[in-house]
Amino acid sequence: MMSSLVAYFSATGTTAHVANELARAIGADLFEIVPEQPYTAADLDWRDKTSRSSLEMNDEACRPAIVGHVDTMADYDTVFVGFPIWWYVEPRIIDTFLEAYDFAGTTVVPFATSGGSGLGKAPQRMATLAPGATVTEGRLLNGNPNADELRTWAQGATSC
Repeated sequence: MMSSLVAYFSATGTTAHVANELARAIGADLFEIVPEQPYTAADLDWRDKTSRSSLEMNDEACRPAIVGHVDTMADYDTVFVGFPIWWYVEPRIIDTFLEAYDFAGTTVVPFATSGGSGLGKAPQRMATLAPGATVTEGRLLNGNPNADELRTWAQGATSC
């Protein structure tokens, strides 16, 4: 594999676990997308229409601030972007991350964790936020995939 980065946002630790395992399995660098204002359990209550996550997801222009920056983004050929599925798409903080860099010529591979839905329109949305990038269809990585499964998937996802 060429130079790869696994960048991820994890609200509860589930996506963090998968991202760490993926980075280890493929020998990629790792970057956690950390919100400037951490999410509380109340913020993540999707049943509450006034919760922070509900308000963010109802606002297409919302871009939650991120702590930190990848100084060497241009060095990566492939960026795996991990997140929990929120309202059938990527959380708005992923939009913040994608709009912060020039991904032209880069392969962006979405991966997600979800309690019950697929990636939905996340790959299509991500492609509009990363012009010039090749955004693959991605995959849900629920459960506990082992290193061989992750390596095989990652190689297939980047051999377009």
